[in-house]
Amino acid sequence: MIQQKFFKVEVEHNKEKWFVYAPSSVEEPFDHTVMFVTERFTERWTDLLSVSHCLIFWPMKCQIAQELEQRHHIVACKNPRLEYARFFRKNHIQNLPQNGSAVLTNGSYIADGSRIGSDVTIMPGAYIGQEVMIGSSVYIGSGVRLIGKIKIGSNVAIRENTVLGADGLSMEREEDGRMIPIPQFGGVCVDDNVSIGANVTIARGAIDDTVIGKGSMIDNNCFISHNVKIGENVGIVGETILFGSVRVGKNSFISGNTAVRDGRSIGEHALVGMGGVVTKDVQDHTVVMGNPAGPLLERV
Repeated sequence: MIQQKFFKVEVEHNKEKWFVYAPSSVEEPFDHTVMFVTERFTERWTDLLSVSHCLIFWPMKCQIAQELEQRHHIVACKNPRLEYARFFRKNHIQNLPQNGSAVLTNGSYIADGSRIGSDVTIMPGAYIGQEVMIGSSVYIGSGVRLIGKIKIGSNVAIRENTVLGADGLSMEREEDGRMIPIPQFGGVCVDDNVSIGANVTIARGAIDDTVIGKGSMIDNNCFISHNVKIGENVGIVGETILFGSVRVGKNSFISGNTAVRDGRSIGEHALVGMGGVVTKDVQDHTVVMGNPAGPLLERV
């Protein structure tokens, strides 16, 4: 199954030709897509037997199963993520937001195609993009920008000048140091009963969506980068930065001015102290603080 078509690039495999239309990942693979697999995910290769006709950049050090080679075009390379980035540059793929028609309503621009539920307050100066879906009883503050594929549940408040759907800094470097941007194709999913403060930026996912779980609260001036998954009832205090692909378990609390390194996980019922710099995973029911953040005690 193909989830959505963003582009059309021809692939030749054993004298057979097919097309790839979108990116996907090992965690959520789809037919006719392009993806990269890092060494730590190669053990999940059997997940890729559920789909077919993919272009897969694979680490050269790791063995390629014959079953995979029969179903997909596998390119063994030194740096799969770099080759993935080169794929988009070579094929001139950017996936920037589209400029559709919009209606000026009470001082806000609401694009054609957006879906807005009942009892929604949209203050003047907001922008609601064409792929946005908003549930009921939602507050959208002045200056809010909802760009790209955004899904917002019910009983949600998004305060002034917040941006959902910006691109995160997803890139790779050539050997000479030049940076290659990696286009973003995911969206942002905000569950029910979430509160998001003013001047917050939540980046869309690179492939899968960035997710804010039910009942969570994000304070003013936070940055939530691409692919972050925040569980239910999480509190995040102002000036905090969660870099790409961070995972935060339910009922956790992250104090102000915290930075969490990309790819790290914070467990359930955990607490990160003020000004913490999280460079390693944080276990469930643990308090950490400092730079680098380390455990103090277990929480009951």
